[in-house]
Amino acid sequence: MSPDRLIYMANQIGKFFESQRPDKAVPGIAEHIRKFWDPRMRTAILAHLDAGGSGLDPQVRDAVAALRAARTQP
Repeated sequence: MSPDRLIYMANQIGKFFESQRPDKAVPGIAEHIRKFWDPRMRTAILAHLDAGGSGLDPQVRDAVAALRAARTQP
């Protein structure tokens, strides 16, 4: 799947959570991606974040960063 498509999909998830406070939205976005995205898609969006995360909305960027942090914790 192309990075542009993943960015679009991630931002659409972010739009769903827009009406919630950031302390609820960011974990909600991260949880949705963790639960419903194929591992290859998650790996690709993490790689995109590592490359600068261009195009990701701020809350989505924070959610993907939270996924990254969760992967590195024991």
